Amino acid sequence: MPETPRIAVVIVTYNSAPVLAGCLESLPAGARSTGLVRVVVADNASRDESVAIAERAGATVVQVGRNAGYAAAINAGIAFLDRSGDLDRLDAVAVLNPDCRVREGALARLADALRAPRRGIAVPRLVTPEGHTYPSLRRAPTVLGALAEALVGGRLAGRMWRLGEVIADPRRYETAGRAEWATGAAMLVSVPAIRELGPWDESFLLYSEETEFALRAGDRGWILWYEPEAVIEHIGGEANVNPVLAALLTTNRVRLFRRRRGPLASSAFFMAVVLGEAVRTLVGRRTARASLVALLRPSRRLRALP
Repeated sequence: MPETPRIAVVIVTYNSAPVLAGCLESLPAGARSTGLVRVVVADNASRDESVAIAERAGATVVQVGRNAGYAAAINAGIAFLDRSGDLDRLDAVAVLNPDCRVREGALARLADALRAPRRGIAVPRLVTPEGHTYPSLRRAPTVLGALAEALVGGRLAGRMWRLGEVIADPRRYETAGRAEWATGAAMLVSVPAIRELGPWDESFLLYSEETEFALRAGDRGWILWYEPEAVIEHIGGEANVNPVLAALLTTNRVRLFRRRRGPLASSAFFMAVVLGEAVRTLVGRRTARASLVALLRPSRRLRALP
């Protein structure tokens, strides 16, 4: 990677007008000390002012043509960079949610993290609008971890027993290091990794696509590196309150586990997830009830985004 890293940014939008302008406005400072070649807004057929906002900011708009999901829009944005010849002169591509605000110099710090051999993905410290560090790092899914999450919740299982997928110990977020996967709201992916790994898996629509991509990268020897000095603000959180999205998140977790593990482990993982959602349904959580129905009744699962 040259002294000044050459990067492009792909932002995925779907009716993102309320947050997109803030994301685009943060990029000049966020990309300082990099050679920012292009900003691509990959739009999933928004019906609001997202496209107009992107065009006014000077971004290149790539129309996906339908609400095809996060992975499909990322693939469309990267495919455009490839067709235009930009990918050949880039070192890395940043993938962002539109509700991210990139703090000063964050993308350069992520690019510096990718200079080490076989580091293919760099992820930042994600913070809430109030400035609190969001627990964005994850462990690979396991049956024991799913059972612990079912019994005590993801945050507690991840912090006390180090079994859950969520790495909740705040001390971990003070030190740079590798992780198995991380929240996909903001990440920088090296072009060599992009070339080797190929497209993101579009079958997940939303949620678990970043898990699949990161774990596939790890399978092929690419390292995901966490860099706490790179800070990006992320609003997020819709799956915590939206039953439809919560159900999609939960069923995608099970689908991904089944793809990577055998039938016995997959059955045990499924039962542990069902147990957890059943317990939370009993205490009145609407998101858990929607997730439980989707797990037990495949016909109720979301197969296309509205």
